Amino acid sequence: MDDGRTALEPDPRMPDLQMSEDSNQANDLPAEGTSAPGRDHGDNLTDTTAAAQTEMGDREMGDRTGTSDGPEMKDGDAGKAVPPLPFPLQALVAGMDSDPDTEKDGGTASARGKKKKRKYRAVFVSDTHLGTRAARVDLFLDFLKSVECEQLYLVGDIIDGWRLKKSWYWDTTHNDAIRRVLKMAKTGTKVVYIPGNHDEGFRDFTGHNMAGVTMVMDAIFESATGKKYWVLHGDEFDGVVLYAKWLAYVGDWAYTTLLKINTGFNWVRRKMGYSYWSLSAYLKHKVKNAVEFIGHFEDAVAAEAARRGVDGVICGHIHHAERRMIGNVEYLNDGDWVESCTALVEHDDGTWEILYWADEVAARMEKAQNYKRRKKARRKMKAPSQTPVAAE
Repeated sequence: MDDGRTALEPDPRMPDLQMSEDSNQANDLPAEGTSAPGRDHGDNLTDTTAAAQTEMGDREMGDRTGTSDGPEMKDGDAGKAVPPLPFPLQALVAGMDSDPDTEKDGGTASARGKKKKRKYRAVFVSDTHLGTRAARVDLFLDFLKSVECEQLYLVGDIIDGWRLKKSWYWDTTHNDAIRRVLKMAKTGTKVVYIPGNHDEGFRDFTGHNMAGVTMVMDAIFESATGKKYWVLHGDEFDGVVLYAKWLAYVGDWAYTTLLKINTGFNWVRRKMGYSYWSLSAYLKHKVKNAVEFIGHFEDAVAAEAARRGVDGVICGHIHHAERRMIGNVEYLNDGDWVESCTALVEHDDGTWEILYWADEVAARMEKAQNYKRRKKARRKMKAPSQTPVAAE
């Protein structure tokens, strides 16, 4: 398939583990189970990522660029047949008139109450990994219900297609999250979906508008200040995915194991009354190889953005939210909704902010608990004394 995207050729010695196109069909549903996204942070990442950066400097990655007013379509896209809508979007689009606000959202709605929605010019989220137990759908859905924006960018790995034929977990909250996105598109928010490596099957749909969602390989976003940002998922710069995909699957297994431990760890924390804390993110950022990989990834992405002549770059993929200058390029990463539960937002004046939603929900719930304790204390103070009167 020629979708206008030119990628580095993988090593022919490595097995081809690409997800089959049939895995996206509605009649090919996987068994329900436990899964989580993953990637390998081994020692070989520095060399392979540097090789990818060098080759990208010598050849274009393809004309995949859009504009802030809507990603550009190629001349042949208008007449191109639209592939069948993949699972689970077929059923969701058909039933999108149902109101997601009436569904359960993991208990965070009670803490959110009737609070006024926050308004942003643009919101960027990625790596929600819907279809896995590791996805923090409760927090993601709470976030979507709490914000309004003119533009919403889904920057890859929204649905975890790597698990379609292995193990799959999909409950009503996953439905609600997608319904919420579709409702935002229906009510005026410009929604742009840039598939990543875990939802690479959706790259077959680039150049099309699906239920109000524009599917593109990458885009150029123009901020309120007129600066131009290249928006992409970021797996193009991951040497493990490009050169040895079987290693990425090994990393997927190891990362799944870590996230299972993280899930159990936070279950115990909830029972003890503590808020969510990502053990996997803490360990990852304490490991030297992981830290080195993140640094080389950021440098490679920024170098390609500089070569393209843009002011900044917005990506996801590595589950590490960040905002910093790398040379003359502003590097922005929106993080993930498996470990850190973060989103990148642009305010009306063009300023950027990373929202740490797990922390915000924890603070909100603590405030609600303190209010209940104060209310209970006031009732106790007002209650008549139960001390018996001594008989004369």
